[in-house]
Amino acid sequence: MRVYLVIMDETEEARTALHFATRRAAKTNGTVHILALVPRQPFVAFGGVQATIEDEARARAEVLVTSAAGNVLSEGGLMPVISVRTGEGVRVVREYLAEHSEIAALVLGAAKEGSPGPLVTHFSGQGVGSLP
Repeated sequence: MRVYLVIMDETEEARTALHFATRRAAKTNGTVHILALVPRQPFVAFGGVQATIEDEARARAEVLVTSAAGNVLSEGGLMPVISVRTGEGVRVVREYLAEHSEIAALVLGAAKEGSPGPLVTHFSGQGVGSLP
């Protein structure tokens, strides 16, 4: 069974990657893991304000990943594994891959125009040979 990992955010590229992974998983009798990243806030506000900002960012990510899971279920008939993690993108993805050795493919989408995002840049360039 092949397991596909999709990093979900609010971009069209992420939706395309999810659609591709869902179709591949359905055809290969596999499954999909959906990981939403919550970046650490670059500023420090008063304790209560900072906690509220972080809670709201996590809540948005949870809504996003839950919606994506519904799409996977309706498109492919598969119930995905969902996860929301906080931290720097590349580090969090590497940690997730190390924890889940069953993952066969990291599915990322690149923009049609402009430069690719930091995950595509890292995992298709300097980080390509160092995946677990």
